[in-house]
Amino acid sequence: MTIWAPEDDGFADLGSHDAFANGAPYNTFARLRREDPCHWSDFAQGKGYWSITRHEDIVAMIRDTETFSSSRGIRMEDQTEEEYLARRTFQETDGEEHRKVRMKVAKAFSPGVVAGFEDQIRDLCGPILDRALEHQSFDATREIARELPMRMLGQILGTPEEDLPWLVEKGDALMANTDPDFTDHVADKLDTDAYRLMPFNSPAGAELYEYAHDLMAQKNASGDTDGILHLILQPDENGETISESEFRNFFCLLVAAGNDTTRYSIAAGIQALARQPGLLEQMRSGEVWGTAADEIVRWASPASYFRRTAMRDVEVHGKQIREGDKVLYWFLSANRDEDMFEDPYRLTLSRKPNRQLGWGQGGPHVCLGMHLARLEIRVLFEELVPRIASIKPDGEEAFVRSNFVNGIKRLPVRVTLN
Repeated sequence: MTIWAPEDDGFADLGSHDAFANGAPYNTFARLRREDPCHWSDFAQGKGYWSITRHEDIVAMIRDTETFSSSRGIRMEDQTEEEYLARRTFQETDGEEHRKVRMKVAKAFSPGVVAGFEDQIRDLCGPILDRALEHQSFDATREIARELPMRMLGQILGTPEEDLPWLVEKGDALMANTDPDFTDHVADKLDTDAYRLMPFNSPAGAELYEYAHDLMAQKNASGDTDGILHLILQPDENGETISESEFRNFFCLLVAAGNDTTRYSIAAGIQALARQPGLLEQMRSGEVWGTAADEIVRWASPASYFRRTAMRDVEVHGKQIREGDKVLYWFLSANRDEDMFEDPYRLTLSRKPNRQLGWGQGGPHVCLGMHLARLEIRVLFEELVPRIASIKPDGEEAFVRSNFVNGIKRLPVRVTLN
């Protein structure tokens, strides 16, 4: 397989979104894993940061939340205490505080609840695929990968179908706030200080806040108990309910991350089908469905990194990380680590065991929606494969301009139908 970003000379500036605009700089990550697995970089827009690039190091460090904390932010950018408190979700907390909020929302994403969605997902996939495939040449990200998570989001939230494109548009503006295709307020190009207390420093956060408030008011007035939002708002075993600010920030997170992770995993899987001979027949055999979804997520690595902050001085690979330093866990590097994965630049649907870190496994912040995302990916490909005889690239892909969101935003393909 061709490694993306072929212009990457092994010394890309990982703090620059432009370094990821043509695909992830995997040559740079490979060099860092070999030569400098705990690497310091200066950062033009704030304090410098440490990059952790090896799989085994990330797995060990992500468990040690007392040393490496989420409670100062999870992205590369610096935040004031006021900004952190205004924007934070349970992702940006640790210990008992994290567990307390997580337990309030985890019940809505339990394996038992998610398993009940399979028929709904399958019913959604059919019309989505039939509409896309009738054109034979189309953008698979827009027509397939974007559509399923968006439709499922509506099922989960219990929102009117006509609101879904707007919700996804605002979620894109949050997560991909450095890509001018998704927002007019490009975070590293414009002064966005007016929105510094909004999620992702984006005006879309204010709009989603207002929408969430109005949605719940309508649901409460009507007695509507459909959707995961109702479950989230129920009291826990101690009689406590999620606060208004927790709910608003969680709603923004659900709209943004809940859509992006699955979309870009599906897009990467379709890209591999089009470029890697043999995958279609492997899927057609039906023998890989138990392992395919996790391998597609490894291949996609839709969340490039998550940041932690050192809470004490600590030595890693002979480097002195100081209290207060930013430490980045590069999941997309770990998911290509040659010491963990045989032939890591090839999608191997039967890979087992698969210790991929696309869900942030190993620590308390493991992705809340991973069971749902895994189910959506599996069912989508189960429904796609019988419909097509072949799939090929039909032009150049385009990638999200972001060092945080690793995704194919345009994926032109041509299919032959069965």
